[in-house]
Amino acid sequence: VTVHVSLRQAVDSLSTETIVNKGRITAAALKRDFGIARPRLAIAGLNPHGGEDGTLGTEDRDIVAPAVAILQSEGIDAFGPAPPDTLFSPRARRGYDAALCMYHDQALIPVKALDFDGGVNVTLGLPVVRTSPDHGTALDIAGTGQASEQSLVAALMMARLIAANRAQRA
Repeated sequence: VTVHVSLRQAVDSLSTETIVNKGRITAAALKRDFGIARPRLAIAGLNPHGGEDGTLGTEDRDIVAPAVAILQSEGIDAFGPAPPDTLFSPRARRGYDAALCMYHDQALIPVKALDFDGGVNVTLGLPVVRTSPDHGTALDIAGTGQASEQSLVAALMMARLIAANRAQRA
């Protein structure tokens, strides 16, 4: 939901409206760009264990849960707030097409743990296809022969797939 901001800024900027907007964009992109007829979205909670009914924070109850209800009322197959500590287990990942995470590292830690070299950043909701390698600039190893091209190749392949899916649905 949030991007490159501090954790404090991420928490402070969360709103039901923003989560709903990102959920709509994600569901539409899964249909248009990936050909998933009825995508299922897992909406991650912000706090450990979904806030445990306010004991560990009220954001899940007060902000995330209402967003999930709105998405469901619009016909989007969404569930949550899902506990982020178990959301990316192999069994849990079989139950959804995309996870909508509340802040940058909540999403990127599991992505990089699962496939660091093959990760791809896809910007959803744009009229043009935009992908990039899912790692930083790595300027510290530039020119040393240590950098891997795998994420760049994966990003190009993903862009090709999305473009083909869009062309097929046009």
